[in-house]
Amino acid sequence: MTAAAAPQARPAGRREADPNAPLVTRRLTKKYGDLTAVNQLDLEVRRGEIFGLLGQNGAGKTTTILMLLGLTEPTEGEARVVGLDPARYPREVKRRVGYLLDAVGFYDGMSGRANLRYTASLNGLRGKDAEGAIDAVLDQVGLTSRGHDKVGTYSRGMRQRLGIADALVKDPDILILDEPTTAIDPIGVVEILDLLRTLVRERGLAVLLSSHLLAQVQSVCDRVGIFAAGKLIGIGTVPELAAQFGEESARIEVGFEDVDTGAYEATAKVLRSIKGVAEVRVPERPGEPFTVLAQRDTTASVREALLATAASKGMRLSSVREIVPSLDDIYRRALHATGLAGARGTAA
Repeated sequence: MTAAAAPQARPAGRREADPNAPLVTRRLTKKYGDLTAVNQLDLEVRRGEIFGLLGQNGAGKTTTILMLLGLTEPTEGEARVVGLDPARYPREVKRRVGYLLDAVGFYDGMSGRANLRYTASLNGLRGKDAEGAIDAVLDQVGLTSRGHDKVGTYSRGMRQRLGIADALVKDPDILILDEPTTAIDPIGVVEILDLLRTLVRERGLAVLLSSHLLAQVQSVCDRVGIFAAGKLIGIGTVPELAAQFGEESARIEVGFEDVDTGAYEATAKVLRSIKGVAEVRVPERPGEPFTVLAQRDTTASVREALLATAASKGMRLSSVREIVPSLDDIYRRALHATGLAGARGTAA
């Protein structure tokens, strides 16, 4: 009798499959001849979360979205969107999914309300029901006062907000956004991201946000999937991804009040004496914090010891802050760790 195989560890961010999750893919694959655009994609987006699908142009993000909407059929694997196979029931899936392109197409000579009224009619909403839904979504995206203006007078940020209203007017279960903040000014970006967070909180939507803009994904997404060359190479919260692909040592910034540069080495010597501290870097300029490196599994105890040591030594501690790696750092380390740096659809 052969021994049972040991269970394999589940990657960060992976849990047991939720049968009620509104968006699930299993081994989803799309090939164009010899090119594999999407390769064995396992993905799950839950209600009440913003999931960021992060990857450079050409990574396979848009191809994935096209399969989720039933606009192209997978070569292998399967997808379930609100419990339906989009390849078999594309119309029903489109009725229950709001979709926003990076460049939304509207009739510029018509008002925002008229454009929304057209979308509502395509989804079976007319009369008072349609007008009530239009009033609600215009209010949600902050365009009530501009609803009667022609779309040709809108800024790009306003057009994107109208695009979100257009996606919401049919009261979808899922919102899929493909590069929604491209070429929008910084204030408009903040407005769009704040709006997404509000929609998730108030409506409990599941949101799939596809983007190559790392800072924006990090600022708004609950979980992130790192996508490169058609493969999902990492998935989880930013701290989970940092633990998987970040540096082996945690970095803690420690600030003190009124430490003369001549006392830097003495201060560093005290910090190095703390159990779990691997290295101490002194500030390069006066007023900057010390950097303490510690093993990740000792971070909490090192922070506590820093506080206790400062109190016992009469050191005027002003701040203790762990530096979480940026998503940009995590992304690049993930590509190098998986051998995909420089591959199609990735950044070197």
